[in-house]
Amino acid sequence: MDIFEKLKGNRGPLGKYASMAHGYYTFPKLEGELGNRMIFQGKEKIVWSINNYLGLANHPEVRKADADAAAKWGLAYPMGARMMSGESDYHEQLERELGEFISKESVMLLNYGYQGIFSIIDALLDRHDVVVYDKDNHACIYDGVRMHIGPRFPFEHNDIESFKRQMEKATVKAKETGGGILVITEGVFGMRGEQGILKEIAETKDRYNFRLLVDDAHGFGTLGATGAGTGEEQGVQDKIDLYFSTFAKSMASIGAFVGGDQDIIEYLRYNTRSQIFAKSVPMPIVIGALKRLELLRTRPELRAKLLENVKLLQEGLVENGFDIGKNTNTCVTPVYMHGTVGEAIALVQDMRENYNIFCSIVVYPVIPKGMMLLRLIPTASHTKEDIDITINAFKAIKDKLQSGFYKEQGAMIVQD
Repeated sequence: MDIFEKLKGNRGPLGKYASMAHGYYTFPKLEGELGNRMIFQGKEKIVWSINNYLGLANHPEVRKADADAAAKWGLAYPMGARMMSGESDYHEQLERELGEFISKESVMLLNYGYQGIFSIIDALLDRHDVVVYDKDNHACIYDGVRMHIGPRFPFEHNDIESFKRQMEKATVKAKETGGGILVITEGVFGMRGEQGILKEIAETKDRYNFRLLVDDAHGFGTLGATGAGTGEEQGVQDKIDLYFSTFAKSMASIGAFVGGDQDIIEYLRYNTRSQIFAKSVPMPIVIGALKRLELLRTRPELRAKLLENVKLLQEGLVENGFDIGKNTNTCVTPVYMHGTVGEAIALVQDMRENYNIFCSIVVYPVIPKGMMLLRLIPTASHTKEDIDITINAFKAIKDKLQSGFYKEQGAMIVQD
């Protein structure tokens, strides 16, 4: 078989919708300055789909730091992987400051979050080791776990009893293989808006012998007394053996980092293949991250504004009868509704074209059939007016959905 011919006949679970969805539902082009309102297909929309939690993307001090660093260093410097030719004092400074902020002995920068964490999982585990992980973990964790050729035990999402059952099995298996156990979960589950059960898992460390890796992409900068993340929020930061996060959320940039004990980070520095064989993080990104981290530490009013907007949005939705999930306790705000895929598509189109609201939608198979999830990401840049307009728009589309307004239109879209 010609492998290309096979691919032409099967575009994949998402690709099969490309002819209808591309440019509107998938790969949409948001234009203008990054912020609470942007331009989509020529019209201004209130945007709830950008992970710019603290509004740093267009903060004047951040923009100046980025521009000055680009002017001084260009986008290429330093060339090569860090191990060979890509090290600098600024890279080491950023690692030290991140380590102090998250209360970890050592930190390693990663050029990308997605490839970083699955490469970390690959570096940590050999075929004798056992991995135990939450079933709702992000795709990057799943890809890392798929690379592991040893035993794997998934537990039901945020279910401590399921976790314990899987740990019993994992403990038996580890004794058979002579390996260790790595537990992987998230600080904040980015689709549901729920915190991971880090405290409950950490409390089992006296009973089971394992190491804990936490992906806190959505928790870093938003949770905890200082913004150091979900571990700080739950009082178990010291129980997290490897703390991972990305710059792509609160820091409004690109790249990531992992923190832990000095000897383990040193091991990862010399064995994480996606970093050893990839270009070093460019200097403007590093210097820009130093400025963002400074603002995160010294401008608590940014996080206070974010949390104020989260409270206004979530309370407003609940007061108007919307289901945002009983366990939602982070900035990520899911709105659950009942409807077919066709109705969901028609609803989103109505929201964008007639109510000027741009948010992400999730349907089957990510969530059960007959359900749709509209995900809102509030930021410090949003205004009370944005929130009021959005809640009123949601009330209108909810009435239309319940009256069957979207049913015929949705059926026609799916048929096409």
